[in-house]
Amino acid sequence: MRRIDRPSPNHDTRADAAIDMLVLHYTGMPTAEAALARLTDPAAKVSAHYTIDDDGTVYAHVPEARRAWHAGAAHWAGASDINARSIGIELVNPGHEFGYRPFPEDQIASLTTLCHSILMRHPIPSWRVVGHSDVAPARKEDPGEFFPWARLAKAGIGLWPTAQDSDLGPEALARYGYDPSAPLEKVILAFQRHFRPRGLTGVWDDECAGLLAGLLARLPQSAERA
Repeated sequence: MRRIDRPSPNHDTRADAAIDMLVLHYTGMPTAEAALARLTDPAAKVSAHYTIDDDGTVYAHVPEARRAWHAGAAHWAGASDINARSIGIELVNPGHEFGYRPFPEDQIASLTTLCHSILMRHPIPSWRVVGHSDVAPARKEDPGEFFPWARLAKAGIGLWPTAQDSDLGPEALARYGYDPSAPLEKVILAFQRHFRPRGLTGVWDDECAGLLAGLLARLPQSAERA
């Protein structure tokens, strides 16, 4: 994994919260250089801790001890200052606006290596490895339906469900961590992008209920939201 330091001035001091989340994004810009320029531009007021290019090169922008500005207005499991408690990783990809495409092998290999190193430094629970759309479903679609969440979970990064028989309704998404105040269709779409990418309907169905039940069954009792 090749690493290049490309510092960003866009960060500040973390609050007292421990680092207990990992948020994955795509850059959503036409080129890697355009994304890197924006992430390091003080006028943009946006950053991430790392960006991974198509060829697997990792650009380091912000020290992990500092609060990078990547999540924006977001929510997970009752917390709203996601930047204060998370590490953010951007993956170079044009995104839905500029020609969304699958993520290259070299890029995902470097992401896997980087995530393993982060998880060795920070005890981030598997259910708190999320996408930008999970924490900001009303605004964001990234990293999107082509992102290989199941593959990462097999590598010990994030959580992947085994479906169960269930009659859970979509309101139970809040028990996993999703924002109960966000538009329900957007929350369902975010859930589907992460856990059922082949069927993006925005409509709750039995398969969604079974997948959510499988996730909730793997949460520590103290983690599940009432």
